[in-house]
Amino acid sequence: MTNRLIPRRLTALSAVLVLMGTLGLTSCGDSAADSVDYAIDGALISYNTNTTDGAASGGPQAFARVLTGFNYHGPDGQIVGDHDFGSIAVVGRTPLILDYEIKPEAVYSDGKPITCDDMVLAWASQSGRFTWFDAANRAGYTDIASIDCAPGQKKARVSFAPDRAFTDYGQLFAATSMMPSHVIADVLGLGDGGVTTALLNNDGPAVERIAQVWNSTWDLTPDLDVKRFPSSGPYKLESVTDEGAVVLVANDKWWGAPPVTGRVTVWPRGSDMQDRVNEGTYDVVDIATGSSGTLNLPDDYVRTDSPSAGVEQLIFAPAGPLAAVPARRAVALCTPRDVIARNATVPVFDSRLNSATEDAYGVAETTPEAAGFAVANPDAARDALGNRPLTVRIGYQSPNARLAATVGSIAQSCERAGITVEDVAAEDIGPQSLRDNQIDVLIATTGGAAGSGSSGSSVMDAYSLHSGNGNNLPRYANERIDGIISTVAVVSDPKEMARLLGEAGPILWADMPTLPLYRQQRTLLTSTQMYAVSSNPTRWGAGWNMDRWRLSQ
Repeated sequence: MTNRLIPRRLTALSAVLVLMGTLGLTSCGDSAADSVDYAIDGALISYNTNTTDGAASGGPQAFARVLTGFNYHGPDGQIVGDHDFGSIAVVGRTPLILDYEIKPEAVYSDGKPITCDDMVLAWASQSGRFTWFDAANRAGYTDIASIDCAPGQKKARVSFAPDRAFTDYGQLFAATSMMPSHVIADVLGLGDGGVTTALLNNDGPAVERIAQVWNSTWDLTPDLDVKRFPSSGPYKLESVTDEGAVVLVANDKWWGAPPVTGRVTVWPRGSDMQDRVNEGTYDVVDIATGSSGTLNLPDDYVRTDSPSAGVEQLIFAPAGPLAAVPARRAVALCTPRDVIARNATVPVFDSRLNSATEDAYGVAETTPEAAGFAVANPDAARDALGNRPLTVRIGYQSPNARLAATVGSIAQSCERAGITVEDVAAEDIGPQSLRDNQIDVLIATTGGAAGSGSSGSSVMDAYSLHSGNGNNLPRYANERIDGIISTVAVVSDPKEMARLLGEAGPILWADMPTLPLYRQQRTLLTSTQMYAVSSNPTRWGAGWNMDRWRLSQ
């Protein structure tokens, strides 16, 4: 298995090449299949992938070409401008000021225009200004001072606060980040522009009602009202099956190039992955390596393994037996990180704030303190607990053969420290399980995701340890770490970046809100008749360009 670097910024060339991958196929003589079946490794629970649970779900893999934005994430995780949607112009640097313009012909699948109102909703819901929104991540949005938007218009000026020029601003208002504000207006009877007016005027009672709808109205269930799920991309949502699969069909209101394949069914991973691969049920499979055990591939499949930008980690609960630092450190001390990483055939990973990239900054954060947790030390773990027994419930989204083995390794090692580990995996385990005190440890990647979970930006991902962030699942709060994360978000000087990360390392190893294990590896399986499918290290996965997929028949 090869590890590739995931640089901070890449050109869009590779994305363009993959997007163009089907152009030369139409002359091959083969006809394109009408539908494609696509299996992922997360649950499909929400159309809104910006909530804490939605961001950790398989939603980004499913909806990257359903809910579009000014940018999307290409095959190496890089930001690529989506010029079908609109354009961004930098009109000021100090402070940072950006002008956004949505294409005049851009409309939702219900015929309603896409406007700057949707940008205002994305900003307000994810900025942390209003506590009622259950947003996963406020990175970047919290630095925006204002959005000049006349309701119903296609243009907006976004002004950042002085000295808060967010370096990865291309991550904002990108694919899956903007929800249709007119749906909320219809639900609440606010009329055209009513959502924007309430948000910009800080109308507390109205904003609270808007947040309640934003948090829950887009839950995915078989009996959903499709009218509340309009699309802004080449695909639209047709239905949700009883098995939890999402059926996407070509959006007849899409103004860009029509999708190559008319229908894509996105399947959440189940326990019958091997059977379905044997039967040829799936045309594309995008899952964490080893999560479905050792898959034996028929001759008509191709397999590609590659590293993701997400880090498999132990995420400790904010309450219960691991609320105190000594208990978290004890579990970390008896966890055989070297064995776990070796079983995954990858190196141990130590970085928390530079997790999406593999570069010199990661070395800066790998401080001597990390060495004390490289291999299991049950005696040190027992001492950290004062020789008291401890029972710990570790959960993860099942079925997952690799994580089951990981918990088994931890249980065997920690037993010698007087720590009893219980495997409490279930299909619905996720961020909410930590909130509800159903588990004491969640094994997952960034933000509690079963898949990559990463935005592809270390700056964005670092906010998962910033106090107040929705995907800060341990509810970790350290004023100095908050300051470092906030500063890293606007710093471009390499020496200062390295200094900040070097300062953060000892603090985080002492407080132990999470325990990084290894960079999650991804496995992409495709039928030999599939074209233009490419892996992606971010949480959007292979679905980033599904409208270009072609199944020859």
